Amino acid sequence: MSNEKQFVKEITPQSEDFSRWYLDVIRKADLMSYSPVRGCIVFKPDSYEIWELCQKELDARFKETGHRNAYFPLFIPESFFQKEKEHVEGFNPELPWVTEAGGEKLEERLAIRPTSETMIGHMYAEWIHSYRDLPLLINQWANVVRWEKRTQPFLRTSEFLWQEGHTAHEDEADARRETMQMLEIYREFVENILAIPVIVGKKTPSEKFAGAVDTYSIEAMMKDGKAVQAGTSHYMGTNFAVAFDIKYLDRDNQHQFAHTTSWGVSTRLIGAMIMVHGDDRGLVLPPKVAPTQVVMIPIGPPKSRDPVVARTNELFAELKQAGIRVKVDDRPDQSPGWKFNEYEMRGIPIRIELGPRDMEKGQVVLVSRVNGEKRMVSQEHIVEEVKQMLEDVHQQMYANAKAFAEENFGSVDQLDDLKRFMDNKRGFVWAGWCGSAACEAQVKDETGATSRNIPFEPKEVKSHCLVCGEKAEHTVVFGRSY
Repeated sequence: MSNEKQFVKEITPQSEDFSRWYLDVIRKADLMSYSPVRGCIVFKPDSYEIWELCQKELDARFKETGHRNAYFPLFIPESFFQKEKEHVEGFNPELPWVTEAGGEKLEERLAIRPTSETMIGHMYAEWIHSYRDLPLLINQWANVVRWEKRTQPFLRTSEFLWQEGHTAHEDEADARRETMQMLEIYREFVENILAIPVIVGKKTPSEKFAGAVDTYSIEAMMKDGKAVQAGTSHYMGTNFAVAFDIKYLDRDNQHQFAHTTSWGVSTRLIGAMIMVHGDDRGLVLPPKVAPTQVVMIPIGPPKSRDPVVARTNELFAELKQAGIRVKVDDRPDQSPGWKFNEYEMRGIPIRIELGPRDMEKGQVVLVSRVNGEKRMVSQEHIVEEVKQMLEDVHQQMYANAKAFAEENFGSVDQLDDLKRFMDNKRGFVWAGWCGSAACEAQVKDETGATSRNIPFEPKEVKSHCLVCGEKAEHTVVFGRSY
């Protein structure tokens, strides 16, 4: 028993130090290791499998909407960045450069990809000639590098994994439809697969992607009240088309510039998932991306061990055949209590216990990670019962996260109110904003909060700006962020 108590003590309580809790959990759950390069991490098998499951879900959605995957070079000539000034200014502080190769100095510096708009713009100019070539709908799964000054595993690292979609269209209307379609795909994926509620809206001009006309985002609240930008979709207008000469002959045989979009999510979703759902016992993984959805633990005295283990393995085969990601832990050298703690800490959605009494009754015990609920179910119906509990776990996780976000959403009318909120509470606030960049900057300078987005469906509509008191052009969500 003392070992089991100590096991939990190794995780700092969220209320004591949330950042330390986060680092403790990813260490105990064996999700990553620090690499010898500052700000870079090694994805260990569990975290990488979570990313693979995210990829699988997203990739299917992309392909259903007509997108295809391609791959573009990691190295980007410096001259490409000079073609779109706003873009290079936005990324220049984070760019690492290659200046030598093969023992010789390069004639032109090469940036290590921070994002691929410039490289893809160059290639699209070669590929697109006629309206018949449009729309061009391409996605890339890749790694990118941004030399961050402050890093946090999964949430903000110098190198990370992501997907970036890049599309070209005949006109603004079609490009904007694409922009909003992809934003909705992200919302649906994050809410229905990761069980994370989000706020969907438009970024303010100061927070939009460098080089975009408009940026749209989904924003999620972590358990410490901070925001994570969980996905973005950008309407680029003709900015990159003009810069890279992406022209096509239209239906009237006239040259026109294509309208482009870009959109992406990254492995920061893993960090968000941990921070939204985790508790003081460790991870709580959404069933749809959990590497192991069910762990089966045979229990009981050694003399009855063999028939219990044999039946466990038979039920394991049924669950696996049904497509459930399941494992059996029948190690005799670890106690059931130790195993219960271990798999709770790792966030496995369901634990199945099977002992001699259960064998006599023809049942198994299902235990939910999210709320500890126990269900005694018939072995004959184990597949249906496990599938139902997996769905119930997902729904409960989403409901818990939504309730937390709603409980930690404030409303302010003046800057002093926002200061007090940020100093004494956690979470987001609704506030009015006149549209002035100066007022927005003052909020950030005095409170540390930034505009997360202008929500499409605000729960409140504010009448005046929290800084200057003038008429509010928008109701904005403000919060501190990672």
